[in-house]
Amino acid sequence: MGDEQQIALNRLVLQTLECLQAAGVQQLGQPSAEAVAAAEAADASSPPEASSIQQPTPRQAAKLSPELRGIGEGLDPLLSSAPTLEVLASEVATCTLCEELATTRTQTVFGVGHPDARLCILGEAPGADEDRMGEPFVGRGGQLLNKILTACKLSRDEVYILNVLRCRPPDNRNPKAEEAQNCRRFLDRQLQLVNPDFICCMGAVAAQNLLSTAVSIGRLRGKVHNYRGMKVVCTYHPAYLLRNPSAKKQTWDDMKMLMREMGTPVE
Repeated sequence: MGDEQQIALNRLVLQTLECLQAAGVQQLGQPSAEAVAAAEAADASSPPEASSIQQPTPRQAAKLSPELRGIGEGLDPLLSSAPTLEVLASEVATCTLCEELATTRTQTVFGVGHPDARLCILGEAPGADEDRMGEPFVGRGGQLLNKILTACKLSRDEVYILNVLRCRPPDNRNPKAEEAQNCRRFLDRQLQLVNPDFICCMGAVAAQNLLSTAVSIGRLRGKVHNYRGMKVVCTYHPAYLLRNPSAKKQTWDDMKMLMREMGTPVE
């Protein structure tokens, strides 16, 4: 790891620890002198305002202790350090890493829902309706997702919904590998900030990108996976169900399994 990457990581660790201490968490030790020195040196020219650091909710603070022990492991060194979802959304809105997507999008589609949700719904990428409205899952697939959530005794306001990409690929093609990689810094930071207990991957693109696997959705579904301490259930994308109604039963089986894992079983 280079010096600049180490400084960025130290800064992220220090800010997280400060947030936890402000929230009243006592069981974590103080950041090391090296981490403090590196962060202070990096921020000397423009120290952050204390009000700019988002304090975690009690549920998030209670869960972050084990996360800190492995912070930075396997993460993109360019992972955003945005302190809030609002700041991260602003970063996303100005992103031009994918030239084709940046020049063809109407707007970026960040995410929507409860910022402290226990469950995140992860899709593939915005479509035409999402690109126009700036919100994920609002087209026909989104309407079916709403019905699935209702059957699970949930609403859109209770979950957090986001995509692998935050820009619509032209002609609704699948995301390219480099596009997913460019957007990964935002995806991982979004998940860190929401800090859900569960993620439901809708479709192969979402599941394979999140879990870094080439295994088919047919083999990924029907079981519980783990992603950095979060339980992951994979199922078919609502758009696929519209074309293949026979797969609805399998999707419902997956959702019932997810609800059992969440402690709120449905029939």
